[in-house]
Amino acid sequence: MTTTPHRRQFPAPTMEPDGDRHPIITTAGGRALAVLRILFGLTFLWAFFDKLFGLGYATPSGKGWIDGGNPTAGFLGKGTSGPFADFYQGLVGDWWVTPLFMVGLAGIGLALTLGIGMRIAAVSGALLYVLMWTANLPPENNPVLDDHIIGAVTVVALALVAAGNVWGFGKWWSSLDFVRKYPWLR
Repeated sequence: MTTTPHRRQFPAPTMEPDGDRHPIITTAGGRALAVLRILFGLTFLWAFFDKLFGLGYATPSGKGWIDGGNPTAGFLGKGTSGPFADFYQGLVGDWWVTPLFMVGLAGIGLALTLGIGMRIAAVSGALLYVLMWTANLPPENNPVLDDHIIGAVTVVALALVAAGNVWGFGKWWSSLDFVRKYPWLR
């Protein structure tokens, strides 16, 4: 048996996970995304509080949810158009629609504003945006796109780049035992 003493053993190449060890986003970019995340979160929270209290903007004074108003009835009943209008109009008065909508607005708004639960916020926020887009097809100023599609893509992108880690509680949230056990909660 012959051996080759000059032959060196090299370790086998390994694949490393593409985690936060090699960030692509600059500090300024991370801060800009954090501002975008917070602004989107505040738009959801504003919609929630306006519909809850009837602040006189999208929801007239005295017509808030706490006053006995139905925040979804006006839009679903009269504000829908296009091929899905009958579907949305059929939801008016269903017991589960308004509570689910209001919990969704508050939850998405809090998650985005605080930078926690970004994956859930992205999925539910994108779903809400797409549902609102389908409620008025085709869009008024463009045959396909409007701000709802841009919003859906944005909330997904914010979750994908972990925008909750900058000026938010994302890192702390991700370190919690139950979040580490169930990473979809990130």
